[in-house]
Amino acid sequence: MIANWAEGEPETVDQGPLGFVAHDLGEAAGSVSVGVTRYQVSPGKQSSPVHVELAEEEIFFVLAGAGLAWQSGEVHEINPGDCIVHRIAEDTHTFIAGDEGLDLLGFGERADPGATYLPRAKVARMGVTVDVSPGPHPFDREAAAGDLELPEPSPRPETILNVDAVEPQYEGDSGRWVVVARKAGSVRTGLNWGRLEADKAGASPHCHSADEEIFVVLAGGGTLELWPSPVPAKTMEKEEHAIRAGDVISRPPSTALSHYFRAGPDGMTFLAYGTRRPNDVCYYPRSNKIYWRGLGLVARLEPLDYDDGEPE
Repeated sequence: MIANWAEGEPETVDQGPLGFVAHDLGEAAGSVSVGVTRYQVSPGKQSSPVHVELAEEEIFFVLAGAGLAWQSGEVHEINPGDCIVHRIAEDTHTFIAGDEGLDLLGFGERADPGATYLPRAKVARMGVTVDVSPGPHPFDREAAAGDLELPEPSPRPETILNVDAVEPQYEGDSGRWVVVARKAGSVRTGLNWGRLEADKAGASPHCHSADEEIFVVLAGGGTLELWPSPVPAKTMEKEEHAIRAGDVISRPPSTALSHYFRAGPDGMTFLAYGTRRPNDVCYYPRSNKIYWRGLGLVARLEPLDYDDGEPE
């Protein structure tokens, strides 16, 4: 449920134009249908082979350093605080680090393409039949292709947007909340930037039926509270977990555990990533309210009556 980006065994790649250290933070934190990976890209190197996803939307956030977003032959300058959205089956893409390297987070879905592998026939069935190559690994093939051609940087498209360029959805005494990925054109998923001031709390405790969320603490720290639901208010007990910079918190759907953040004395800055499924239902245990996203409907549930621990 909680992992820190300074822990765990990273994957190191240094092949031709590829050069990065990758930490699979989503797997470490126990995410299910989505994930997040931290890429620390060496100066002048690529973060991945040039590729395009056919079933997953990807969102990247630049933590530090600078570099170029390579998209279908054009390049665009990127800097800390930039959010880059790659929608399904659009631009081919990769990132190239500048002289000081590039540190970024890559968020994405874990799509289920329904593929079947036939090992003796050496084919994969994905609606069509695809021959399975016995040749070199894709990273070896990317290395053999050599360095990318880098034209002069072009003006940035609408899918690259800095968090400071977006008007906050909320800004007040308790903090600041910026919806950035949707402004950059994301469709299936979202990435928001949040700041909680010292000892202030975030959104009310809530849990989702279909949406999965991942939170990354960028600075400061605080407390994660988990509220069981539904339970009678008089017996409601919660868990508390200390969180700090670099922590990644996974909140899969349908756990019946609502989550709630409170900042510590230094405040807390974090990213919130999640799916945007129209069939999601969100429950708020403290108010006993339920929200149907696809219908835009909020209702309050009748209190449960318990007799010997069983609802009537």
